[in-house]
Amino acid sequence: MTLRVARHTNNLETIENFYVNILGFERLGGFQNHNNYDGVFIGKPNSEWHFEFTQSETEADHKFDEDDIVVFYPDTIRKYNALLESLLENDILKITAVNPYWNENGQMFLDPDGYRIVISPLKAKN
Repeated sequence: MTLRVARHTNNLETIENFYVNILGFERLGGFQNHNNYDGVFIGKPNSEWHFEFTQSETEADHKFDEDDIVVFYPDTIRKYNALLESLLENDILKITAVNPYWNENGQMFLDPDGYRIVISPLKAKN
């Protein structure tokens, strides 16, 4: 089964830069002016999941709460530290999670749309 997480954004270029250049995912594809939508697919090649971000003339109206998060588990401590360094070097806002579990098992940041992401070393190996 393949998983696609689709989300509308008001700034496709900024969100693509964040997930590709800061978090290190890849642009897997995209489209322009498909039923008045532009979009990009972001993830890792040969994975059974990816993000789809779209933009159109209709503004995104994000409604989420403080427990709506996406968690990333780098597979090594080195990759975990590199991700944290990239986020901090790019002045990405680090915040405190409402759920204390995520403060104890990772670090929370806001993506350009204000969605919460956690970088967790929980499964990382040396």
